[in-house]
Amino acid sequence: MDEAGPMAGKTCVVTGATSGIGLETAAGLAAEGALVVMVSRSAQRGKVAKEKALARAAHGGHVDLRFADLFVQGDIRKLAAEINDSYPRVDVLVNNAGLLIGKRSLTPDGIESTFALNHLGYFLLTNLLLDKVKVSAPARIVNVSSEAHWAAKWEWDNLQGERKYRQFRAYGNSKLANLLFTYELARRLEGTGVTVNAVHPGLVRSRFGGTASPALRALIKVGSPIMISAKRGADTVVWAAAAPELAGATGKYFIRRHESNSSLLSRDRGAQQRLWEMSERLTGLSGEP
Repeated sequence: MDEAGPMAGKTCVVTGATSGIGLETAAGLAAEGALVVMVSRSAQRGKVAKEKALARAAHGGHVDLRFADLFVQGDIRKLAAEINDSYPRVDVLVNNAGLLIGKRSLTPDGIESTFALNHLGYFLLTNLLLDKVKVSAPARIVNVSSEAHWAAKWEWDNLQGERKYRQFRAYGNSKLANLLFTYELARRLEGTGVTVNAVHPGLVRSRFGGTASPALRALIKVGSPIMISAKRGADTVVWAAAAPELAGATGKYFIRRHESNSSLLSRDRGAQQRLWEMSERLTGLSGEP
């Protein structure tokens, strides 16, 4: 019989879990004995990913699969309700789902797609699961951000590409939003036993660039030999989710298992609070108790 792993008895939710960093994160947590809830948009890819993660599960670790289109707020609300109803605890939430999108488009909710998935998806799902995470304390929230946040051009009247859309700038803005959200949430959760940290996984070979423009896809392909594997990219994510030495560490930004400095704008409390309030309005949370 397997002896208990370090994450035995813990429930971990991982979004964007069908490939790349998300799949490796799910598999890594299952290998440490956790019950991992993998969130997938595609039933076919989700089932394949689940089998891959199960193959690495150890110490009693197990994998469940849930489906949601995280571009769509109604789907996120349904997903959160399923998780809240199905699991007595959520010890770890890893917000990982994200894309670099070549052409501006709107979701069914009327939100620009990059901003909707990469930021509002994190914001809404986290808030809807927050009560369950709090009662599971000590618990952790890990937001996958990126060093691409340094490329952001933050304009409050153009965060959704209303005036001009540039794919990498939109992506950089969304990754900056992840950090603003991380720091604001960490401050709001002080004293609850829930920690919130962000991670840059590195430049990873994955499917994430598949929705970029043809020119950028070609550039990513040329650069792929110098990129790291998804397993290596997920290493710091799994560490941030599970490492005993990080107990109590919150409001941090990690790269290769080391705390790092993020941009000055990401540390601006006024910007953090303003984005929070904007996100509440865009997700309809401002009107909820």
